[in-house]
Amino acid sequence: MSRQGELFPVAALAGAPPAPSLPLWREQLLTWQSRLADHQAPLYAAAGAADPLQQGLLFPVPADPGDPLEQARRLDPLSLSPQSLSFWRWPRLAQQGAALYLVMDRPPQLPLPLLLYVGETGRADQRWKGDHDCKDYLAAYGEALARAGLEARPSIRFWSDVPAAVAPRRALEQALIRRWLPPFNKETRDRWATPFTADPD
Repeated sequence: MSRQGELFPVAALAGAPPAPSLPLWREQLLTWQSRLADHQAPLYAAAGAADPLQQGLLFPVPADPGDPLEQARRLDPLSLSPQSLSFWRWPRLAQQGAALYLVMDRPPQLPLPLLLYVGETGRADQRWKGDHDCKDYLAAYGEALARAGLEARPSIRFWSDVPAAVAPRRALEQALIRRWLPPFNKETRDRWATPFTADPD
């Protein structure tokens, strides 16, 4: 017969710090990552694939390749080269001008990366240098994973084949956010109920 645990252990009453509850945090983070992966995995599989004809469409209308929703549907984030988040410190930058950028993590226990953030910029070589909300979320995310004994493998990918004009570029950014639901974008943060916060204590 096992003994019932103590509600107030003697060590806690004596002023000793309570034992950390890493297994709970670890499970929360793994569950959170799995929920995000469950949404995004089918999108990776569908990226670039043509939609099958649907019943009832006798004369289907081809999708407009300039339509932001169609472009978002066809983008395969894995076709973009991953780079270090410190890319902007390199002596020569490959990124110039207008771009969309995707911040991703590659958890070792998942078969595919997680798309954490989508952003747009008119100056890809400058945007990531200064303050950025996503940097705060990445720092909190990395710290939470480290405390739980999990590994973060963040990277950033640039998509330069985007409109130079701000309005169509932002429309494309919003289409990608609506499709992939990256958790660090303000439009989707409430949906994922992150188990960590980027807000200062």
